[in-house]
Amino acid sequence: MSLNKVMLIGNVGNDPEVRYLESNPQNPSANAKVASFRLATTERYRDRNNELRENTEWHSITVWRNNADVVEKYVHKGSQIYVEGKLRTRQWTDQTGNKRYTTEVVADTLQLLGKRPDGQGEGQPQGAYSAPQPAAPAYSQPVAPAAPVQPAAPAYGTAPGAGPIPAAEPTDDLPF
Repeated sequence: MSLNKVMLIGNVGNDPEVRYLESNPQNPSANAKVASFRLATTERYRDRNNELRENTEWHSITVWRNNADVVEKYVHKGSQIYVEGKLRTRQWTDQTGNKRYTTEVVADTLQLLGKRPDGQGEGQPQGAYSAPQPAAPAYSQPVAPAAPVQPAAPAYGTAPGAGPIPAAEPTDDLPF
């Protein structure tokens, strides 16, 4: 078994670059859209001398199709986002004939965090424009069954000579 999963929360370092890849010359609307940008994550800690230190890592993010639409419309330099995806390493040969490598995060899930920029509805989180979210995690707490419903007390005195109506017998012994 193996697992390739990355989860990042950080700030976008540049406006995303959006490209269209030609996959079907007869149907240009079927071309795949891809967006790429850099994401900064910063770790803050105190060293032995109790001085505050920062370590910023830069991650290359690649987003495809519908998530690329969301990135194109709502992600800009400085946006805070949550990215979930997998690592992918690519290899190519540069102009001088040297082999080059790059590692990037291919995003499956994207969530916009923070506040919307001015003019887009004040005080509302950007999450309203987020990509579809994954299903609830498998480790969530089970929901306890509801208590059995007791029949309402009979109404007395509604009809002359009417007494209480006996409750129906349960057909099984299940508590819910």
